[in-house]
Amino acid sequence: MKLAVWNPFHEMETLLEKYGKSSRASLSKKSDKNFEVGDWMPVVDINETDEDFLVKAELPGVAKEDVKISIDNNILLIKGEKKVESEDQKKHYYECSYGSFVRSFTLPQMVKIDEIKADYKNGVLNLKIPKSEEMKPKEIEISIE
Repeated sequence: MKLAVWNPFHEMETLLEKYGKSSRASLSKKSDKNFEVGDWMPVVDINETDEDFLVKAELPGVAKEDVKISIDNNILLIKGEKKVESEDQKKHYYECSYGSFVRSFTLPQMVKIDEIKADYKNGVLNLKIPKSEEMKPKEIEISIE
């Protein structure tokens, strides 16, 4: 006789995951872009230099054509979809996330929106958002009397 390890929380976790996804999807209205939510959420790093803001989003398995970047009222919106490779396979266990994703970030007022550069390589999206001259740090020397 084989012994099997029983996880009493497995069914509860599956149930919560199922209902958690459907309730998140129902939060968004098609006309309200600021509150869109997806099926999963990519991780994002945002760094700042003296010259610009650097946004790095990890999008493993997402095709470049399935990523859309837009800015509306100083809100940076990164959205897209990670498509399932094959629907006709029997799934035994999977941890990868599939479906739509949305990330939004409020940009500072003093950025050069027209000069934003984006590149996408090996599942990583990099955005370079230049600062305007007013936002760049300046050193002011003050004389002592």
